[in-house]
Amino acid sequence: MPPRWSAWALTVAWLLLLALLPWWLGLPLLLALAAALLSQVARLAEYTGMLRRGLHWGVPGWLLSVLLALGGGPRAWVLTMSAALAGFSLLVLLDNWLDRDRPRQPSPMSSAEWSELAMAPIGPAVAIIELQPPTWLDVGEGVADPRGGTLHASGRVLTLADDRRVDGVEPRCCFSADGRWLAMPLMAGRGTVLLDRQRNRLHRLRGWQLCGWHAGQPWLNRGKDDAPLGLAHVLGHDDLEP
Repeated sequence: MPPRWSAWALTVAWLLLLALLPWWLGLPLLLALAAALLSQVARLAEYTGMLRRGLHWGVPGWLLSVLLALGGGPRAWVLTMSAALAGFSLLVLLDNWLDRDRPRQPSPMSSAEWSELAMAPIGPAVAIIELQPPTWLDVGEGVADPRGGTLHASGRVLTLADDRRVDGVEPRCCFSADGRWLAMPLMAGRGTVLLDRQRNRLHRLRGWQLCGWHAGQPWLNRGKDDAPLGLAHVLGHDDLEP
């Protein structure tokens, strides 16, 4: 049997022995172990771990013997739990006293310089977004569509390559780099119309102006002094495919 299993077998046997012995026989054995630890005799130093383990596991065994001696009724449980509280409290005090001279591991945070802590970054990393400015094309009599066909404008109506008509817009347009998005300004600069040709969705955004593209998505603002926002934030949801 491996040494580790042998140690556990002896520990369990010790617990069962104290549980089966009368409590008035088990108590002197536990007191003898505690006295041996408190005496700190040099020749017992190598057995300190075994003595402490015997005391830690002996107390539960002795408590079982007390419970059996009292008959196992409600009153017996109350008295046994009270004895357990007192016994384990004494064990904690004994362990703290025995470990009083043991050096403690310094905390990694305590060794850090205050200057390093002061200069450490706080919060999540910030991503710098660089917008590609829009390139507006004058539709006039026609402008080529990156996805094929030609766009035409007639007054306030812009006719797409698939013959779809968008009214109330100026005769200008702007395509995203991949051709997915088509932007058209509303008349008198009152906003922007965005057509998502991948999902076949048309967005009329009054008061919003196209200020650039990033990662194939349109970014808009309400004025030159306002920070640009992605379309998902403008619409109030994040279900747009990248």
